[in-house]
Amino acid sequence: MKTKVYEYSKCSTCRNALKFLDSKKVSYTKLPIVDQPPSITELKQMLKYLKAKGKTFKNLFNTSGIQYREEKIGDKIKAGMSEEDAIQLLSKNGKLIKRPFILTDGDGAVGFQSDEWKKLFK
Repeated sequence: MKTKVYEYSKCSTCRNALKFLDSKKVSYTKLPIVDQPPSITELKQMLKYLKAKGKTFKNLFNTSGIQYREEKIGDKIKAGMSEEDAIQLLSKNGKLIKRPFILTDGDGAVGFQSDEWKKLFK
């Protein structure tokens, strides 16, 4: 699989992530996360990668986003939102997903942290 990067063009973190990939000469497909959110399959794959790093489905959410706050997603998670419900919600609303969202052959990451991405692209 070619590397897929779900990003939002107005997001400075996404732009920095793409510059990082370009500097490493990584071939990738750029996808607009708002217009074309990751599929349920891709979200489940990412969750598998996150769990291997000790994280949970909560790490898939863009907790600083307006919609996250307006829809009180944090409260819904605390009230017992299931992993499956979270995946369904995220698959329909890219603004709720932490970005950039990157899938590679056998791994992935949400958000841009250069140290983590350096490990992804040795």
